[in-house]
Amino acid sequence: MQVSVVILAAGQGRRMNSDLPKVLQPMAGKPLLAHVIRAARELKPAHIYVVYGHGGALVQAALPDADLHWVLQAEQLGTGHAVMQAMPLIADHEIVLVLYGDVPLVRAPCLERLLAAAAGGALALLTVELDDPTGYGRIVRESAKPRRSGNVIAIVEHKDATDQQRLIREANSGLLAAPAGALRDWLLGLARNNAQAEYYLTDVVAGAVRAGNPVIAVAADSPVDVIGVNDKLQLAHVEAAFRARKARELMLAGATLADPSRIDIRGDVSVERDVFIDVNAVLSGCVHLGARVSVGPGCVIQDARIGADTQIKAHSVIEDSVVGGDCRIGPFARLRPGTVLADRVHIGNYVEIKNSTVGSGSKVNHLSYIGDATLGSGVNVGAGTITCNYDGANKWPTLIDDGAFIGSGTMLVAPVRIGAGATIGAGSTITDGAAPDKLTLARARQATLDHWQRPGKASEAQAAAIIEAAGLPVTAAPAGASRRPL
Repeated sequence: MQVSVVILAAGQGRRMNSDLPKVLQPMAGKPLLAHVIRAARELKPAHIYVVYGHGGALVQAALPDADLHWVLQAEQLGTGHAVMQAMPLIADHEIVLVLYGDVPLVRAPCLERLLAAAAGGALALLTVELDDPTGYGRIVRESAKPRRSGNVIAIVEHKDATDQQRLIREANSGLLAAPAGALRDWLLGLARNNAQAEYYLTDVVAGAVRAGNPVIAVAADSPVDVIGVNDKLQLAHVEAAFRARKARELMLAGATLADPSRIDIRGDVSVERDVFIDVNAVLSGCVHLGARVSVGPGCVIQDARIGADTQIKAHSVIEDSVVGGDCRIGPFARLRPGTVLADRVHIGNYVEIKNSTVGSGSKVNHLSYIGDATLGSGVNVGAGTITCNYDGANKWPTLIDDGAFIGSGTMLVAPVRIGAGATIGAGSTITDGAAPDKLTLARARQATLDHWQRPGKASEAQAAAIIEAAGLPVTAAPAGASRRPL
């Protein structure tokens, strides 16, 4: 069975009240359309056609993937008209699957059932039972009981439905599959004699019935799978549904969530056994948490792999990084892109690591910045240490060999190398490297000024004179301004 997927993504989305096309509105960190394309790719179709219109240049720029075929719908004449634009590109022997760019939660297993129903020559419709089907087209069947039995004979749009038809709770999701040759004929028979003066795709049901083709209703697994997005309220609703779905998947995989309603998942997150995730964590991109990893409250983890038994404490941020096993991160630590931590590394509060490798058992525990650096194993970096890696034009590396001890308040002016087992005295500025197994100091001579006095409050005139002496423009200085020491 050769499948061509047609994704309708031409709508303007006026109710969004946004300059961004509707299908580019973000949901779980990606455009709505990207979620639909992902579900389509899981089916391994021969082709994916995206019918675009409003904001077409923006839509194409946001999703430049080579496997997408873009089809312009210059006039917005309805969903049937949109599908017509792609049909000249599709061979009669293929099965056509029609998806919508604003229905982001549809899943491949559901679509596979839809395709299987269409494989025998039927028109297959994805339907859903709704408590409140307002706004949805209703599935009209031949009179039969029990409910949801009997042949489908029509879909009636909400605006065109009678009061009796609006009582029907089985609704059309809009998603359908059909043999391309038959669908082509049914589309040619569409008319615009409806409230919107549009070519409704749903009217192909009548064409299939006239032609004697079976019309099969395939039930969606859940109403969540077919939620459409037309405004920001609905966008928030599908975002919440996506979070709930992902939270459930994590818990079934062995994770404990402190509160499943207070976790934000915006990507592909996988976990091993006995992971614990506290409240308000944000996990985005591709994230893997090893066995027994603990994620504290308010942490943000993006595109990262975390080894087993690692603890990530409150309000830490990890981006594009690899963290080994049995590490301790945070609280309030930041691992920026390119960070690689070996096993048993400690990164403490208010420490920032960027584009650096830290060897096993090393510690950077307090108020430090490590950038473009390679740290060996067993290194201890004291509080307030900075690798001065940027000279205003170039980034330079720092190498700290195994077992080195860096005293607090040290400035390592790159490019520089600290030898194995070296000790750097606190408060040093190191520019020429340090020998292995030696103590290296680089401090100014300490001095005491006997006649110095702590500055007092300056008058307005004194403040103006000080500012003028510094070569700065004199403005009205406030009375009692603090006088800076000379």
